[in-house]
Amino acid sequence: MNTLVRPEDVARIGHSACPHDCPSTCALEIEVLDNLRIGRVRGAPDNSYTAGVICAKVARYAERHNHPDRLMTPLRRVGPKGSGEFAPISWDDALDLVAEKFLEAEKRYGAEAVWPYYYAGTMGLVMRDGIHRLRNVKNYSGFFSTICINPAWTGYIAGTGRLAGPDPREMGRSDVVVIWGTNPVNTQVNVMTHAVQSRKERGAKIVAVDVYMNGTMEQADLAVLVRPGTDGALACAVMHCLFRDGKADRDYLEQYTDHPREFEAHLKSRTPEWASKITGCPAETIEQFAKLVGQNPRTYFRLGYGFSRSRNGAVNMHAASCIAAVLGSWRYEGGGAFHSNSGIFHWDKSLIEGLDVRDAGVRQLDQSRIGAILDGDKDALFGGPPVTAILIQNTNPVSVAPDQTVVKRGFARDDLFVCVHEQFMTETAKMADIVLPATMFMEHDDVYQGGGQQHIILGPKLIDAPGECRSNHDVICALAKRVGAQHRGFDMTPREIIDWTLQKSGWGDIASLEANKWIDCQPPFERAHYIDGFNWPDKKFRFKPEWPKVPFTHPWEAGPVADIPAFPDHWGAIEEATPEHPFRLATSPAREFLNSTFNETASSRRRHGRPTVMIHPDDAATLNVADGIKVVLGNMRGEVRLFAKLYEGVRRGVLIAESIWPNDAYEDGKGINTLTGADPVAPFGGAAFHDNRVWIKPA
Repeated sequence: MNTLVRPEDVARIGHSACPHDCPSTCALEIEVLDNLRIGRVRGAPDNSYTAGVICAKVARYAERHNHPDRLMTPLRRVGPKGSGEFAPISWDDALDLVAEKFLEAEKRYGAEAVWPYYYAGTMGLVMRDGIHRLRNVKNYSGFFSTICINPAWTGYIAGTGRLAGPDPREMGRSDVVVIWGTNPVNTQVNVMTHAVQSRKERGAKIVAVDVYMNGTMEQADLAVLVRPGTDGALACAVMHCLFRDGKADRDYLEQYTDHPREFEAHLKSRTPEWASKITGCPAETIEQFAKLVGQNPRTYFRLGYGFSRSRNGAVNMHAASCIAAVLGSWRYEGGGAFHSNSGIFHWDKSLIEGLDVRDAGVRQLDQSRIGAILDGDKDALFGGPPVTAILIQNTNPVSVAPDQTVVKRGFARDDLFVCVHEQFMTETAKMADIVLPATMFMEHDDVYQGGGQQHIILGPKLIDAPGECRSNHDVICALAKRVGAQHRGFDMTPREIIDWTLQKSGWGDIASLEANKWIDCQPPFERAHYIDGFNWPDKKFRFKPEWPKVPFTHPWEAGPVADIPAFPDHWGAIEEATPEHPFRLATSPAREFLNSTFNETASSRRRHGRPTVMIHPDDAATLNVADGIKVVLGNMRGEVRLFAKLYEGVRRGVLIAESIWPNDAYEDGKGINTLTGADPVAPFGGAAFHDNRVWIKPA
């Protein structure tokens, strides 16, 4: 029997972009059921990078959007700090109170006592970065973004001079794809899409380099398992073999690189046997890796963030990128080294961020050192006033920031006023005085850029916000009026700001973008592969960087910059194991979480079960640790209780805790970042999340 389908029963398909902190920035198709509800979320099949494939957690986004614990109304704290005791408050009263506290802080200590703090809970340019407009107009303390990109971007730019590389779609036209220091099966599924395409169509081989046998390593043709923080040694040994075996492209080296002969001499002693002692990887595997890429210069090195999150991370990133130059891989389609395309978009963000009124003399506070800053550390505050009022959007530092003991102590200060604009009652929101309910990405207009790809994508408003949720832009503009901040951006809609920004940046207008859904911004082959020379005055790739001169946006140098080796090498700046702390811990990303996002959804938590730490069975036997028992990890920063998972896919002496679980998933509320350090990574800061020495014992 035929059933008549009414038009009102058929879901409308809306187009958007995944807003979360992932380089893929997937183009999405979203089923819009009505003005408040969404259905299925799919990858856009006609976007050449997303190619119809998205991660499982975003495909289940309706679960997150319709979550019963979503914040719907403004709240004011009525119990002790951290108690979670709140009562409803009107938007006007909430914003009035926030403005009052900001003005009080400014009057007592000056404008720098107020610190707008944000990060990448949304990657939309308007909603993420508009907080800077308020900061810059009011001269509130600046925000030096260090928690993610600094070591990785610096290390890559140290060689190329520019944060851009070969079209990531070229992975589908490679002979070898090397996936180094990233687990795209967990975190960037599209990398696997294009790598596997090359395997199917060209017989290409996939090499994975990582610190444990994760999903990507298991799918690789060659898995290169190393100890955390030893990637530089591996890279040097591979290049040693390439020079030794006559596989270095000497014509390319002479034309396109600095100091190639001096570099070759430097590598003479960096043998596979030398590297094996450092990395734990057998010399035979290193030889196999070098032989494979040496025979296939059309090799695409896809370099991730994970292996840069060590105290020697910038050096490791640079060392890995150098292999492509020794091979001359840049000559070929499907060859070269790629980390991020963030340098191709040439945005004019003066309207979004209020750059036209920015005072460069205002102090820049280090995002990763939020604990020390709120705890009153004079060095972290640059000798300036304390932070007594903070506005937080798009991030959850009481869970994700390093050195959690100090972070929590800072947030517990009675004289600190905290306003958190959030979608859920996160650990940070529980420490707030005012909590404001935030929209999700399909409930406001925004524009996005790829990092791991090359598209600008429009994310238009598809449905209305539930309850009393308001967008970041609305909140910033409302606060601006109350604290006396004047800028034309506060009087414009997100669509007007997007349109202005597109036009000023040379990307057309919003009408064209809306009609086409996205813009492919990939530079021509010659530019992307540096055939016209690398982005330095002499056009040479740098084997021997001048680290302080690397063109990265930074207000200061950090860490032991003077100790960075001149050429790629194993730099022993990592937190090595000691007799008191005999294990090295990496806090690698879990498949169903994205930082602390998605750890509120039942399906994600069910798939992961509970917080665990992977330990090699031989190590476990020496410690009387059985599979599944409760264990304690500890170091000089604190202790964490979780469950042991015996796993042969880690090197002995290495522990892996896939994270980030909510703090309350642990027995005593102490999350994994209790163990991570906030000391700055050279040369321009950053957090070494995967570089921690610890002990472990049965609980």
